[in-house]
Amino acid sequence: MSPDRHAAVAGLGSALPDRVVPNAFFESIVDTSDEWIRQRTGIGERRFAADGEATSDLATAAARRALETAGLEGAQVDLLICATLTPDTPIPAAAVWTQRKLGLTCPAFDLNAACAGFSFGLSTGAAFIESGTAETVVVIGAEILSRVLDLTDRSTCVLFGDGAGAVVLRRSETPGIVGSVLGTDGGAAELLIIPAGGSARPATQETVAARDHAIRMASGRDVFKRAVTEMAAACRQLLEKTGHTPEDVDVLIPHQANARIMVAVAERLGIGQDRAVVDVEQIGNTSAASIPIALDRAWRAGRLRPGALVLLTSFGAGLAWGANLIRWSVPEPRQ
Repeated sequence: MSPDRHAAVAGLGSALPDRVVPNAFFESIVDTSDEWIRQRTGIGERRFAADGEATSDLATAAARRALETAGLEGAQVDLLICATLTPDTPIPAAAVWTQRKLGLTCPAFDLNAACAGFSFGLSTGAAFIESGTAETVVVIGAEILSRVLDLTDRSTCVLFGDGAGAVVLRRSETPGIVGSVLGTDGGAAELLIIPAGGSARPATQETVAARDHAIRMASGRDVFKRAVTEMAAACRQLLEKTGHTPEDVDVLIPHQANARIMVAVAERLGIGQDRAVVDVEQIGNTSAASIPIALDRAWRAGRLRPGALVLLTSFGAGLAWGANLIRWSVPEPRQ
């Protein structure tokens, strides 16, 4: 890597479906209530995609807004990465459909690290630029999780929503993506899983009847503990690796899975809640899309200013986790 070849965020955007699904929607389906959901997750509502709306539709809208923010044309994009666990089709990738809808000609591929997907995607996109392989990379997190929910399972169905977020990375002479830390523990893979639909258990009448093509969480308590532990540890490792401390962080944006998890991570790091972005109340857990959506919404709300040190961290099925440190360089949005 050339000492003057770095990656920086040049633009960002997000997209949400129109349909708002409040907690009351689930009260007639499972044994739950608005109060129960809010107390345990901080979620009040989420968005569900319309019939016929695909992951690539949301990804395309988010990427288009990110390119507009960066002031770039599609012809300038060298690579498109889509982090998702809910692609339009098994093949080709959601990134391919997105590429076509955007009218791009660059290479495009999907990346699946579940809810940690954007952390992996951002690190990968930055590496392409730092290696000299690309000058401009679009990294998207996009999900339609409403299509892989078991609406009879109250431990999971109330958590998730649909949406997409995207960033444009460009070559920079100074580090914008200051560093990344990624991790995986396959020994706990069964904790969060969609059991059927792959080569191990192809779709059959039996797997469909058993709802085994939906998200399953073996132990919410164990997932909660691991999420807090791994996200906080990844952040500490990354800060130490890059010569920073929690006091240097201006804004913390964790994966928007659960408000209690995010508060616990911030507390473990000694980062005050005034510096943490908790944006789950109106959107729910959008998996790989949650960080870029929260990033875009925080920027548009005026919380991210040029020069700010922004810490991202995520955790999801795999188990997989990650953290990225960004020196913010996108000018404040026009009001």
